Amino acid sequence: MTTRELTRRRRPGEQLLIGVLFGCAAVCVATTVGIILTLGFETMEFLRRVPLQEFLFGTRWAPTFADASFGVLPLVSATLLVTGIALVVAVPLGLASAIYLSEYARPRVRAVIKPALEIVAGVPTVVFGYFALTFLTPELLQELVPGTRVFNTLAAGLVIGIMIIPLIASIAEDAMRAVPNELRQASYGLGAVRRTTALKVIVPAAFSGIVAAVLLAASRAIGETMVVAVAAGQMAQMTADPREPSQTMTAYIVQVSLGDTPSGSTAYLTIFALGALLFTITFALNIVAVRIVGRVRERYE
Repeated sequence: MTTRELTRRRRPGEQLLIGVLFGCAAVCVATTVGIILTLGFETMEFLRRVPLQEFLFGTRWAPTFADASFGVLPLVSATLLVTGIALVVAVPLGLASAIYLSEYARPRVRAVIKPALEIVAGVPTVVFGYFALTFLTPELLQELVPGTRVFNTLAAGLVIGIMIIPLIASIAEDAMRAVPNELRQASYGLGAVRRTTALKVIVPAAFSGIVAAVLLAASRAIGETMVVAVAAGQMAQMTADPREPSQTMTAYIVQVSLGDTPSGSTAYLTIFALGALLFTITFALNIVAVRIVGRVRERYE
C-alpha cells in the first residue's frame, strides 16, 4: 500500500490531530519570523540615523542625553562580564552535581535532589535580584571584598550563576544517564574505579549534551533581565572591575521600556537594535556549539 493510500485511510481524528500539531508548529515558526522581521525593520531604521561603526565600536552609551552617544560596547562588556562570572560559578557546580546524580547518587537520593534543584529554577528572578541587593552585597561581598559598591556586577553574576546551576545539572545529568550502560561495565571490567569511569568515559561520551547544557545556560545568563536590573545598577560604563556598577543590554531595554522615551525617537529604536544584537550573539553561540558537537560526535561514533 502506497503512502498516498495510507493517508486517505487515516481516521478523521488522526487527521485532525495532525492538523493541530502542524498548526502549533506553524505558529511557532510564524512567531519567530515575525520577531526577526520586527527587529530587522526597526534596526534598519536605527542604523539610518546612527552609523553602524559608531554603534558597534563606540565606547560611550548615552542615547537619552542631550549630547547623545550610541556606542554599545559598555553594555556588551557588562553583559559578557556578568555572563562570565555566572558561568564560572555554574559550570563546575552544575557538572559536579550532574556527575554525582548520574554516577554516585542512589535512586532514592536522586529522586529527592533532582526535583529540589529544579525548584530553584522556578523561583522568580526578581526574588534573586533582591536577594543579591539586600543580602549578598551588604552581608557578604562588602565584608569579604573591600570596595564593593551597593550596585555591582559581581553580585549579579554570582546570583545568575546560582540560577543556572539547575539548568546545567539537569540537562548534563540526562545526557550522562543516556550513555549506554555497556560503556560503564566495560570500564569497570578493565579495572577502572568509579571516578575514572565517570571522568574518562561518561563525561567524554556525553560531551555533546554537556555542551548543549552550557550553551543553554550561557544564553539564559545573557538574556537575564531582572537580576541585573536590580542588582547591577544602571550605569553604562566600560569596566573590568566586578565591584563597580554596570548596565547590561537587557537592563537598558527595561529602563527604556518604562515609557519615558518617546516612541519613534532614536533612543526608542535602540531597544530593537539591542534586541537584534542579543539575537545575533545567541545565534552565533548556537553555531559554535553545533560545530563543536559535530566534531565530538565524529570522534566517538
